[in-house]
Amino acid sequence: MSRAATLPDPAAPGARGPAIRLLTFSTLYPNAAQPNHGVFVENRLRHLVAGGAAESTVLAPVPWFSGRGPRRAAVPAQETRHGLVLHHPRYAAPPGLGMWTNPFTLHQASRAALRRLLRGGLRVEAIDAHYLYPDGVAAVWLGQEFGLPVVITARGSDTSLLPRYRVPRRLIQGAIAGADALIAVSAALREELLALGAPPGKVTVLRNGVDLGLFRPPADRAALRAALGVEGKVLLSVGLLIPRKGHHLTIEALAALPGHTLLVLGEGPERAALAALAARCGVADRVRLLGARPHAELPAFYGAADAMVLASSREGWANVLLESMACGTPVVSSPAWGSREAVAAPEAGLVLDTATPATIAAGVRQLLATPPDRAATRRYAEGFGWDETTAGQLALFRRVIAGRQPAR
Repeated sequence: MSRAATLPDPAAPGARGPAIRLLTFSTLYPNAAQPNHGVFVENRLRHLVAGGAAESTVLAPVPWFSGRGPRRAAVPAQETRHGLVLHHPRYAAPPGLGMWTNPFTLHQASRAALRRLLRGGLRVEAIDAHYLYPDGVAAVWLGQEFGLPVVITARGSDTSLLPRYRVPRRLIQGAIAGADALIAVSAALREELLALGAPPGKVTVLRNGVDLGLFRPPADRAALRAALGVEGKVLLSVGLLIPRKGHHLTIEALAALPGHTLLVLGEGPERAALAALAARCGVADRVRLLGARPHAELPAFYGAADAMVLASSREGWANVLLESMACGTPVVSSPAWGSREAVAAPEAGLVLDTATPATIAAGVRQLLATPPDRAATRRYAEGFGWDETTAGQLALFRRVIAGRQPAR
């Protein structure tokens, strides 16, 4: 009898059975020096293990090269976050070469770390890997070496951008072939995996969810806005300050939106350029670059805003859309992957056909001319909790683990 056959349906109330033992493997995972780095992977894992049907040890390697990345001493070799034990081996990621060398140096550092953990008594039944390249590539090599099934979650640019390069594409296709199962966080992303050669039966769509307890409408929105020092129409843009996130487009759109203030949450290399752009556009007094904020502080900003703008050119599934809607704030989104799946009703907001300063400004005017009831926006977001995704993950891991076990 296979192990999967002995376990109850994970979606059934009161389901019982031995916990699945996972190794979550990702370079996109928060650490002491980078608490917001890859927080979407951590959030998904926290919900997966919350019910006790799965447990995980996290192997989250950190890149190192002199002068780049967090200081070696800033990231401990081992730490605990939210009850999960994290291990952070260092791997070399030389500037200008990392795209080509990272799968190999990541694998080398990770295999040594995993070997130590297994010798120390860690028991693992499957590898839960996130991002196809370099993480998924190295994870498949680890799975082959240690005899473990591998499930890779694809998240966006690992299917849209990196496969444009010949060597990464070949290694990504090898990871797709070698993985026991693939997870896509949106239906659009699934189509990209199929285009890369993934068999349809190997890909499961399991969207991200939203923490409906953390992200909720403020008890007193007027008091919250006063505390944050905002008034009038307030727009919010959340994400790393990099070109792909499109903050520059929203800043340019503000020139056509008099009386609107833009709050930008995030940090990154484009900060100075964005500040200069705001000055050139004559909107510096209405743009606030507030830097990165702890995840727990985000609901206040979502709740205070009148609309959240996502101008990204690429996203697998933008968690900020659900977070904003769960706080009662509708969104104006670019047509990035997953956007039309997340924003599928008028009370959620609207999705633009293209993201330009002009279309963003027009979208904001259209949305705020007759804004949806904030309670209706929250009710819409309540359909995107984590329960369905967690049940789907449990069923998938049980299936791949059972498939590796000999019949008895």
